[in-house]
Amino acid sequence: MSKTVISSDKAPAAIGTYSQAIKAGNTVYMSGQIPLDPKTMELVEGFEAQTVQVFENLKAVAEAAGGSFKDIVKLNIFLTDLSHFAKVNEIMGKYFEQPYPARAAIGVAALPRGAQVEMDAVLVID
Repeated sequence: MSKTVISSDKAPAAIGTYSQAIKAGNTVYMSGQIPLDPKTMELVEGFEAQTVQVFENLKAVAEAAGGSFKDIVKLNIFLTDLSHFAKVNEIMGKYFEQPYPARAAIGVAALPRGAQVEMDAVLVID
């Protein structure tokens, strides 16, 4: 099976030894996105703004892969404060419609660059 590197200049450039996403067959494995503004590579301020930026970054990479949020089958959400989970659900409802992807929400001690939220995803594109 061949692998294809997926990248978008509408999402933050990788800040380490990884690709924004890898497509293997019809499956796309998206790396974690933190709330960096892709133009400035600076963290956006405030939890709600950070969550929106993460979804926008994921959307850009999904589109670069030829997919959309409708193709996401698994979403992982990493939060430094699980009390923000209700706000994530609220914002997620603006980006997804049923059937929703499978999802995990994980509380973590810290995220890169001091982010409050990070997400990664798996897409299946038919």
